[in-house]
Amino acid sequence: MEVEKLELSHKKLVRGLRKAVWQLQEEFQLIESGDKVMVCLSGGKDSYTMLDLLLNMQHARGNDFEIVAVNLDQKQPDYPEHILPQYLESLGVKYHILEKDTYSIVKDKVPEGKTMCSLCSRLRRGNLYSYADEIGANKIALGHHREDVLETFFLNLFFGGKIETMPPKFESDDARHIIIRPMVYCKESEIAEYAQLREFPIIPCNLCGSQPKMQRQMIKAMLDGWEKEYPDRKGIILTALKNVHPSHLLDKKIFDFEGLKDLI
Repeated sequence: MEVEKLELSHKKLVRGLRKAVWQLQEEFQLIESGDKVMVCLSGGKDSYTMLDLLLNMQHARGNDFEIVAVNLDQKQPDYPEHILPQYLESLGVKYHILEKDTYSIVKDKVPEGKTMCSLCSRLRRGNLYSYADEIGANKIALGHHREDVLETFFLNLFFGGKIETMPPKFESDDARHIIIRPMVYCKESEIAEYAQLREFPIIPCNLCGSQPKMQRQMIKAMLDGWEKEYPDRKGIILTALKNVHPSHLLDKKIFDFEGLKDLI
């Protein structure tokens, strides 16, 4: 997409998102020369935008890393199987469609009215991580944005009893993959606007997205309320996650409180 041809407001949007991804790249070195990056593409606004921004980075860096888009077809009823292949072929992007009926498992295991996200996410993650080995990808890119990071922080704080969120880069539990989140500095509202501008062929999720009264939705409403009353509150909270003082918390695993001795 040529930024020069866009209206001024759209130019600002595009450049802002690209700048956010490049800033994260500079701070955390998400992608290195020679990497093979498996971009997890769900068909939602976030993953489409992530792919677009990474393609821009790839072009700017002279194709010094490889992108492979991978979609997990979870066999949800009425899933439009043709949309992603058509879109990716139009871009000339290398891709794979992984077919796994996780939908039936989730519907069978999760009682009616209970949140499906946890099991669905574990199954999806397990299948995608395994597939990364098959195609020789050493990095796995996920499309989480700023609001995902903040909501996860407060979910863990209020409901999980721990201070933890989604880092931009981390190693999988089995130490076989590096997971990256290139859009951690990108605002969800700007991603939504960008997706509309680019006219991505959005595929809606009829699993977790259709469930009312989820804890994450409650946290989202809380953060949106704070942002409305106190502008840039989300930005300040994100900055706080980069400015941690272990000696002013209560976790003995990350600070040696017992080692502090009275000098008098």
